[in-house]
Amino acid sequence: MRFRPTEQFVEDHERLPERLQLRADRALDFLLGNLRHRSLRAKKMQGQRDPEGRDMWEARVTQVYRFTFAIEGDTYIPYRIGPHDIERRPR
Repeated sequence: MRFRPTEQFVEDHERLPERLQLRADRALDFLLGNLRHRSLRAKKMQGQRDPEGRDMWEARVTQVYRFTFAIEGDTYIPYRIGPHDIERRPR
């Protein structure tokens, strides 16, 4: 698997404090290795689709921080990262 992050995801990631950036990077490494890694608690977001119609997913960075992404073939497309109540729909 590989990543193709959106511009918004990159901006969100850069705004995080350094310690959260490191945690996010670790979570993304887990995702690359195993979508079902226990610490991610990845799940499809009911009724949410990206602009191309792909199912949206959500995974954990911490108890409070999440990231959203879609899957296209062998590619993860991260859209947003931030607090649990971060805007759910991709920009």
